[in-house]
Parts: sequence; structure tokens; C-alpha cells
Amino acid sequence: MPCRIIRVPAEMDAAGLLAWLGGRKNPGNDITTTVRAILAAVKKDGDKALRAYTRKFDAPDLPVRFRVAEKDIKSALARIPKDDIAILREAIDRVRDFHARQVEQSWWTTNPDGTVLGQMVRPVDRVGLYVPGGQGGETPLISSLIMNAVPAQVAGVTDIAVISPPRKDSTLNPYILATAALLGITEIHRAGSAWGIAALAYGTGSIRACDVIAGPGNIYVATAKAILVGEVGIDMIAGPSEISILADDSANPEYIAADMLSQAEHDPLAAALCITPCAALAERICASLKRQLATLPRQDLAARSLKDWGGVLVVGSMDEAIALVNGIAPEHLELAVNEPFTLLGKIRNAGAIFLGHHCPEPVGDYFAGPNHVLPTLGTARFSSALSVQSFCKKSSIVAASPEFLRSHADKIARLARLEGLEAHARSVEIRQSMPQK
Repeated sequence: MPCRIIRVPAEMDAAGLLAWLGGRKNPGNDITTTVRAILAAVKKDGDKALRAYTRKFDAPDLPVRFRVAEKDIKSALARIPKDDIAILREAIDRVRDFHARQVEQSWWTTNPDGTVLGQMVRPVDRVGLYVPGGQGGETPLISSLIMNAVPAQVAGVTDIAVISPPRKDSTLNPYILATAALLGITEIHRAGSAWGIAALAYGTGSIRACDVIAGPGNIYVATAKAILVGEVGIDMIAGPSEISILADDSANPEYIAADMLSQAEHDPLAAALCITPCAALAERICASLKRQLATLPRQDLAARSLKDWGGVLVVGSMDEAIALVNGIAPEHLELAVNEPFTLLGKIRNAGAIFLGHHCPEPVGDYFAGPNHVLPTLGTARFSSALSVQSFCKKSSIVAASPEFLRSHADKIARLARLEGLEAHARSVEIRQSMPQK
């Protein structure tokens, strides 16, 4: 049987479930020292180090120039089927329409005493996007390019650089280039892994430093981004993919199994869970998983994921199931129930929520419009999907009037002295004691 049935709480309580899933946070491969050395080398030697790493691990004959010529980006559109171009255009339009609704406006208020307060919203100046090339560069994550580029563009970022690891022959997959062309992106560099992230963070002779870095990657990429937090903006530190499915007796076990496998095929550390109060459904799901797994191209990978991190959890009631979900705070949550909207208000923690029997998670991954870059490993308790705001900064605006200062100087000075900051107090009081100009 490829997936276990876990009875809650008889076999595992909520705390035990969280402790079990928490084991995915550390796969036992501490590469921090290696990544720090890579970052330091690129920071010190720039293009020289970047070229050495790229030639060693990706493209032995990489040319001197990292940047892909703009004519090659545009010409890629002629190298992929027109039907695929149409699909990409529609996906981009849907994602752009959704994110356009997230735009925040700067605002101002004027008080009777003449004080002006407000918030100024501005995009960051330059963004770097990482796009994995997939297996041998032949399964590029073009959806990730769309999901990262569109909110940055909607935010108003005009300076966007894309990096992606080159194939062995030094080229990038034409689907990456064509998607960039459709997005209007003209700066693409052949560089990947931690050294590519270092180039975006520090800059090299060929690649200018960025203010925000976004995009998924392997553990080297994730570790590099984690180390760089505080030096540049980071979208999020993404962990292995995960899905939780709440299912009642109206659920189709074939659908549930297919949806669990859609996550399990990502990564050996991916977690695919179904939580249901229906024991008979649990048995049918496991049987369907076995059948469907047998014909899956990534069978070995998915089987390992299901064996280590998959499970069908049988609970006493749907309320217990919801409590478990809120504790897990999954990246993806499907409500495979007869009346999903009646449960929606009870869900507090989830990266993205898919409602009903005809809304599998891949709908959101590729086409619906919401972003598929989501918090993992329980971080949906306090963080959100990638959005327009991920590429914006907000400045508070304060214009105090003389009347405001006269009325409140004593209070401000008192608060400053309570904190032992005498100069703070005097900077307010001096404006009371000297004649105004």
C-alpha cells in the first residue's frame, strides 16, 4: 500500500502530527557552510566566480556573456507551438487581472490643526527572478516565471532581471525565453543555484544587484535566500510542497488520489494528506492511490513522498478535521466536501484554499489567477501568498504644523525622557523656545 491510514487521535494526536510533518524542515543535508562560501566567492570575484561555478556544474562551454541576446528572446516565440503561446497569453492575462486588484494607493489625511499624515506606496527599483530549469533544462518552471513577474510588473517595477541555469549546451529552454517575451522581459541571464542568487544580491560585472529576489529553487537556492535575508528583500523561504484535503462522504476517491499525487510528484519531501471522518472513503482513496501511482511517470519519486510524508487521516468529525488543518496551516488546502462555502469561514490558516469537487490545486498552479507562490511548513499561520505588496515599499508621511507641535511638545518630550533620550526631547522643545522664521 503506497499510503498509510492514520487514525486520529488513536494513533496520532494533533501535536504528534505536527511533530511528524516538522521533520521535513531539515532533510539532514546541512549545506549552509557550502552556500556561504559560494556567496562570499561571488561577492568577492563577481563574474569570474559566477562563470567558474556555472561551467563546473551546468554548462562547461558557457560563453563569456551571461546575458541572453534580446533577439534570441524574441525569436523563441517562433520555436514553440502557436497553441502553447495562446495558452501562455491567457494564463498571463488571468494572473495579471487577479493581481491588479491587489494594488494599494498612497493616501493622505489632513487634520484640523494642519497636520498632514499619510502613506506613500512605491515599487522597489529592481527585482531579480529565479526560474528553475527543471530536469536537465527540459521541464522549465514557466508558471513560476509568470507568477513572480506579473505581480512585480503590476506593482510598477520596470527593472526586472531573470536568471535560470543553462542547459549543458549553454542554452535556455525556449519556453522560458518565449514566456519572458510575452511578459515583455528583456534581461535574462544564464546562471543558477546559489551563485546565481549571489549575483542578484551583490551584483557582478555583468549582472546588477537587485532590491528583491523572488522565485523557487532547490535547497542551494533556498539556503542562499535564507542567508541573504536582511541584505536584500526575499519573497519567502519556501519548503517542500504540501497539500491537505478535507473530504466528506460526497468526495470522489479517484479525484482525491489524483490530487494527492499532484503534490507527491514534486519532491520526496512533499506532504500529501487527506483528512476525513469517513473511514470507508479512506480505504477507497488508498486503493486508488495504488492504481494511479502504477502509471505515473514520476512513480518512484511520488511513492517515496507518499510513504514518508503522505497519509489519509481518519478523524471523529469534520470539526476535528478543521482543527487539524488550522494547526498544520498547509500550503494548499482543498475542501472536497458537498458544501465547501459552509466550511470556509472556519479555516484560519492556509496558503490557498480550493473549494469543491471540481477545483483541484493545479487550477491555481497554472491558470485561475491567484499566485501559486505560497507559504509552506506551517508559515501560513503568519504569512501570505506572493503578491503585488511583495514588490512594494511603504513610506510613512508626516507633516506636523506649528499648532500641532505647540499643543503636544510637552507630551512628546516627556515620553522621550521616560526612555532616557534627552536629545529627542530637546529637538522638540527648541522649536518652542526659539522664534519661528
